[in-house]
Amino acid sequence: MHYFAYKGRAPRELHAEDVALRAIADAVGTPTYVYSAATLRRHYQVVDSAFGRRPHLVCYSVKANSNLAVLSLLAREGSGFDIVSGGELFRVLQAGGDPGRVVFSGVGKSELEIGAALDAGILAFNVESGEELDAVARIARLRRKVAPVALRVNPAIDPRTHRHIATGLRRSKFGIPVERAAELYRSRRRVRSLRFVGVDCHIGSQLTQLDPLRRAVALAASLYRTLLAEGLPMQYLDVGGGLGITYVEERPPSPLEYATAVVEALGDVPATVVAEPGRVLVGNAGLLLARVLYRKEEGDRRFVVVDAGMNDLIRPALYGAHHEVVPVREAPARKVAVDVVGPVCESADVLARARRLPALAAGDLLAVMSAGAYGMSMASSYNSRPRPAEVLVEGSRFLVARDRESYQDLVRGERAGPAGRRRRRR
Repeated sequence: MHYFAYKGRAPRELHAEDVALRAIADAVGTPTYVYSAATLRRHYQVVDSAFGRRPHLVCYSVKANSNLAVLSLLAREGSGFDIVSGGELFRVLQAGGDPGRVVFSGVGKSELEIGAALDAGILAFNVESGEELDAVARIARLRRKVAPVALRVNPAIDPRTHRHIATGLRRSKFGIPVERAAELYRSRRRVRSLRFVGVDCHIGSQLTQLDPLRRAVALAASLYRTLLAEGLPMQYLDVGGGLGITYVEERPPSPLEYATAVVEALGDVPATVVAEPGRVLVGNAGLLLARVLYRKEEGDRRFVVVDAGMNDLIRPALYGAHHEVVPVREAPARKVAVDVVGPVCESADVLARARRLPALAAGDLLAVMSAGAYGMSMASSYNSRPRPAEVLVEGSRFLVARDRESYQDLVRGERAGPAGRRRRRR
């Protein structure tokens, strides 16, 4: 559930908790991402409690939404963090996150990033290749540290999700085949600068079925059990994240069903579960607020042009993703089919196709729902469009959690050319 709802007398207005979205648009402008603190807290608590008495650690997947206000709120709730870059580690630390509750995933960690994570004292590196494992060992040795490591296994299981967000297939760049992972554990177990602490497995994002997850976790659990029997002092079994949300008609498992499936697949493995939810925590906790600029009719096609584009929310263009689009002011029942498009000079800049919306006029506000995950974190300044503002609502108050970028921000760090006298034209 979320805390976005129509309130007041007719025509009712869409609110984030107790704040009218129109008030945010008037104060901050558009396009703007709006997040609900109450929704974030509720979602974290539901996921965390789903594992019950089973020892576990929820590590929020920072790539879903890396705003400092969001990270700080989750840190105060007790969340750990799953990071995939040195920049994300920096954000977590800036937000007050505990580095001892951070796992570092990703196939391409640089030497600088590995060193920074070692210095910070993270919980574990989720390592994805033999060469990366050797690099972590070398960098730790040079720093006179011992790196806590889990190997990410690739179970070659189809997660039945979009091909761009499936990470557990044999052709995927992620993870290590199970048999190769077992060899690496055994061949590197006596490397003094490494400490093997667990097994990691993640098969993909926006999961709507539990069977692929069960099979992947069972495979990782079997490896964990074998390594433990061979004397490796294992502690954690990282099951990844990926639990889906409802964008339109999806019916993903509940967090309780997800956690139950994980625990059952683990069986008697005496491991602390590490889970890496992202989308399920923040997806439906945020929306993108946009304003209508123009209307167009071309033959039988109707277009509504808004001030938010694919640079602000790329998921529809990148994945063909569906986001519900609703008017901020509740309108009469009569609706017409329109394409909601942005100002970016690309044919793919379509936020919603053939959506039935009430008659709209320039200046009207629209809310693009379920935009809290992979919205602002994937935004760009393509077409030299400044990125949106971000707002966090808490009850009847709101905080501008990130200022809207300015034109000056667009060129910060750039140089116009070599210094010197400009040549006069003759």
